Amino acid sequence: MLSTLLTFTWNMPQGIEIGAFTLRFYSLLFALGFFVGYLIMKRIFQKENIPIEWLDSLLTYVVIATIIGARLGHVFFYEWAYYSQHPGEILKVWEGGLASHGAAIAIILALIIFSKRVSKKSVLWVLDRAVITIALAGCFIRLGNMANSEIYGAKANSAIETVYLKPAQNRIMNTFQGVEDVSFTKTNERFETEGINYPVYTMAVTFVPNAIEEYAKRSVDEQIPNYLRNMHIDNQTVLPKPDATSELINVNNAIVAQVQVLGVPRYPTQVIEALGYLLIFILLFTLFKKTNIRFAQGRIFGLFLLTVFGFRFFVEFYKANQVAFESYLQFNMGQNLSIPLVALGLFFIFKPNHVKPETVKK
Repeated sequence: MLSTLLTFTWNMPQGIEIGAFTLRFYSLLFALGFFVGYLIMKRIFQKENIPIEWLDSLLTYVVIATIIGARLGHVFFYEWAYYSQHPGEILKVWEGGLASHGAAIAIILALIIFSKRVSKKSVLWVLDRAVITIALAGCFIRLGNMANSEIYGAKANSAIETVYLKPAQNRIMNTFQGVEDVSFTKTNERFETEGINYPVYTMAVTFVPNAIEEYAKRSVDEQIPNYLRNMHIDNQTVLPKPDATSELINVNNAIVAQVQVLGVPRYPTQVIEALGYLLIFILLFTLFKKTNIRFAQGRIFGLFLLTVFGFRFFVEFYKANQVAFESYLQFNMGQNLSIPLVALGLFFIFKPNHVKPETVKK
């Protein structure tokens, strides 16, 4: 079948090790998004004879708001039950947990402050320009999510399915003592169950030297499969193959247990979102740049909210739920948070024009 030919295995490293330091691709793409956005805003400011010194302040406001807002959005929207009992962990941004809706709210508030304290221009004037580059930053951030093998899609039987192996590798190595390495090799087999056609992989679990064979076999035949099977359905990226048994081999005095497992095929929603945000950036920048008369203030901002969060609402149908309670909601949290932002976007697009558009200098 077509999906068999187009199954894509994603097991890329999440960063580059430089001595004791690891440069994570997510961090690199996050920074790159804001850097490219800075260059674009600089071009806009120069063309409109806006003081360039405002730009450094604008970048500072947006970056700080993005990090704080995204973190607090995740804390309050997705995992307040946990963080309310562990408030000290709210500051551990490096452990993951960012929400784009929280970032959007915080950025809007930060730009209101920027307009009052720095630019002295209307809030909508600032928002119309800033959201162009924010859409592009969203593209880079979603590619960073792909690099991290996170925020992936729901289970898929399609021609664009992707199997994310890195989460299973990391979880096994961090959970089971004595495991030194975990690797996967794709086979030509498929295994169908409950309507999903799973690709089959050979998982090789390498144990530390002098590990006991009985412990290694019990871990791979019982403990690791039970661990993978009992994970919440939206967090499963690898499943044990029914009736599969391990084979022990000795490699350089280390025990390696090989066993067949099922890779969970999922929609690559990070890439889909990244492409969508790139197209939205092109649309907003083109409208801003090419029109003979600027849109009335707020129109670009409104179009940003409508397209970004309208698209986000649609893509969420193909995403795995990020937290378990979303399974009980008619729409998941990302969709519920997108609805008011889409409505706000429609308001600014269709509101009466009380601000005279600015003429573009040719």
